[in-house]
This record gives sequence, C-alpha cells and structure tokens, in this order.
Amino acid sequence: MYGDDPFKGEEEARPWLILSNHEDRPFHGEQYIALTLTTKSWLDDLIEIPKESWIRGGMPDDGRIVPWGVQSVSRDDIDFWQGRLDAELADTAVTALVDELQ
Repeated sequence: MYGDDPFKGEEEARPWLILSNHEDRPFHGEQYIALTLTTKSWLDDLIEIPKESWIRGGMPDDGRIVPWGVQSVSRDDIDFWQGRLDAELADTAVTALVDELQ
C-alpha cells in the first residue's frame, strides 16, 4: 500500500508492505504492521522484489523490502493499495524482520 511517511509528515507518502491483514488480529481494519518498501539499492540486507512476485499491481521502479523498517500504519494513513506480493516473498520478509529483532 502507499501511505504516510512517518519521518516526513502527512504531506509525504511512501510504499509499504502490509504484514498483518487478517481478521484474527487486534485492530483488524484499523491498524496494520508494515515494512518499508524502497527503490534505493545501496543499503545492505535489502530484499529484492522480483517483478514476478507481484500478484497484482507493482512499483514503477525496482523495489526492495527494508526488513528493519517496521511501522504500525493506521487505516487513516493509507492513500491507496498499490498491489499484492506473493506469500513466499512476504514470508521471507517476516523471517528477516524476526532475525533483525533477535
């Protein structure tokens, strides 16, 4: 999804990968756990997003997941849904996030 960038304020937006989006989660439909998506390539340990991993939608440029860029995103901060990634890549991102936290 595309929504507010907490580091730049409400007037700026960025792409995010939603990790929690199912009814059994507290605050379903109101608040989501998300990882930052970026087009930057000079940081280490970014997860490449192959074009074939987009089930729907996509990014205009080559995208990467920032596994340490975790954020709680409110429904009110979402501008639009830009696509859907396959489950395998999302699972890779979750594993990388857990590795960052351990």
